[in-house]
Amino acid sequence: MAFKSSKARSLRLPPGSCDCHFHIFDQSRYPYAAERGYTPPDATLADYQQLRDDWGIDRAILVHPSVFGSDHQSFEALLGAHRDWLRGVAVAFPQTSDEQIARWHTLGSRGSRINALNAGGPGLSAMHTLVDKIRPHGWHLQLLIDLQQTPHLPEQVADLGVQVVVDHMGHHPVPELLQSPGFTRLCSLLKEGRAWVKLSAPYRLSGAHPSYTDLRPLVDALLQANPKRLVWGTDWPHPASPFPVPEDEHLMARVFDWLPDAALRQQVLVDNPTALYWQDTLTP
Repeated sequence: MAFKSSKARSLRLPPGSCDCHFHIFDQSRYPYAAERGYTPPDATLADYQQLRDDWGIDRAILVHPSVFGSDHQSFEALLGAHRDWLRGVAVAFPQTSDEQIARWHTLGSRGSRINALNAGGPGLSAMHTLVDKIRPHGWHLQLLIDLQQTPHLPEQVADLGVQVVVDHMGHHPVPELLQSPGFTRLCSLLKEGRAWVKLSAPYRLSGAHPSYTDLRPLVDALLQANPKRLVWGTDWPHPASPFPVPEDEHLMARVFDWLPDAALRQQVLVDNPTALYWQDTLTP
């Protein structure tokens, strides 16, 4: 896979901006799990650093991808080497020890993810066990789900007493998602301050690239519900997308379409990630 550097950088993210969802794939160093839902091409840290430099991404959240299964070698190495700008979301399993979770917390993990859409991660049946494991560390539970299929799940997680983060705006085609009971309830949870949503990966909800005008009512509804509970992410390098992925310039332009004024960009890109991922200072 070739990653293109932006030549024209007329759009620039505000200082302190955080990309709250990206992955690193480097199969020669960190082999993939036998049981996985897809096989991505390599996308290395050097490739991602180019994106950071191009657009002014000062901080980022490394999300452990399902292709590694329970093997967190890559996750641990990256967090350990880049503690100044990096935090993470791990994938705990029922068999993951409390000592391992404590180690990940020290390295900078601030959540655990359940991926209900791809093989390689814990299933929804593990939810209660995982919440019990992560609650002592103040972690959130991040959900990659089709909100149309599991409309009550975010509320169920919130009722367990941990913060819940919904990936990719609910990960379902826009027209049906916007009118669904699950989306209505998610907006209610946002208003109550009981959930977070990632404004990320528009190509997972719509094929109308590069403008994604059909997504605007969805984004506006989330912003109206509670702009203090939204974060943004690139979903770089955009693995296993159901629709074609546009160039970085078009994806970054959506940030400025969705967040048209400086105050809103400061809230979503800087202040909200600080509250969710930088609640405390790492021990040197």
